[in-house]
Parts: sequence; structure tokens; C-alpha cells
Amino acid sequence: MAFDIFMADTLQRWGFMDFILPFVLIFTIVFAILQKVKIFGDKPETRKFNVVVALVMGLAVVVPHSLGMYPPNRDIVNIINQSLPNVSVVLVAILMGLLIIGLLGKRVELGGGSLSGWIAILAFVVVVWIFGSAANWWQMPAVLWFLADPDLQSLVIVILVFSILIWFVTHEPKKEGDTGGFGKDFSELLKGP
Repeated sequence: MAFDIFMADTLQRWGFMDFILPFVLIFTIVFAILQKVKIFGDKPETRKFNVVVALVMGLAVVVPHSLGMYPPNRDIVNIINQSLPNVSVVLVAILMGLLIIGLLGKRVELGGGSLSGWIAILAFVVVVWIFGSAANWWQMPAVLWFLADPDLQSLVIVILVFSILIWFVTHEPKKEGDTGGFGKDFSELLKGP
């Protein structure tokens, strides 16, 4: 136990959370996007350009943080460090929901099913809300103060995941020739069985 605390303290002093992790995250994301989009072309030597651009972007984010050049409440590294644990909770909740659905013998097709579209939209909205809250982009009205309670947020996520699971397990498959669609499936979800 004491060794774990010592190692965590040592890594913190070396700038692991404030420099290394954010740099690796930003470098990896930018490099992967550049490799996929192929802005500099399709030749093998363009990989070097992608590495340089990703390196510059990663350093451009973490160096001003290390030098204390960001204005208060606008530090990108602090926003990332505040947001990622919450985003991870959302991802784990979605993954656990999909695992339970699979355990019950249902097949989830993420390639274009209407439910997967709604899950993707909901996950995107939740991630934007998490990052916006960490960046203080909006303030919650005083009337809704109870929504900031982590216990209530956890309860809402659990209820949503179980509601989707119950709907997914109990809904009947579409009949032959029924096109359904994104909006129709959502309206059926709201109607219930």
C-alpha cells in the first residue's frame, strides 16, 4: 500500500498526469486522424509528416499547461483530466449494457441499426455535456442543483441502461416488409409493450 502511494506520488512529481498522459492522448488521436484522412497524400513518407504534426499539436497543448500560460478555468489539460474519468464511466456503462444483451442471447448490430444510432447520439450528447461542464461552458440553474449530485447521476445512468436492456430483450422483431426506421423505433420505445 505504501509503495503504491509512493509510486503514484513519484509519477505525479514527474508530470505523468499533467504532461505525459495528455501528450500521449493528443498525439495518438491526432496521428490516427491524420493517418486515416491522409491529408498529405497516400505515400509511405507522409507518415513522417503525420508524426511531426501530431507531435507539435500534442506539445502545443501540454507545454502552455506546464508553463502556467492558460487562463484560469480554461486550461485544456485540466479539462481533459476532469472529463476523461466521466467519459470512461459512460463507455463502461454502454459496454456493460451490450455485454448483458449478448449474455441474454440477443445480437447487437452496431453497423446501422436504429438502436445503435440512438445510443451513439445519446453517448455523444453525454460526452459533450461532460466536457462542457468541466470547461465551465454553462452553469446549471439553481433550481436544478440536485442534478449535480453524483449519486443521482449514477442512478439515472443505471435506470437508462436497464430500460434499454429491458426494451431490447422484450421487443418483437420487425415483420416482413416493415421498414421501421429511426423515428418509428423510437416511438415504439416510448409506447412500451
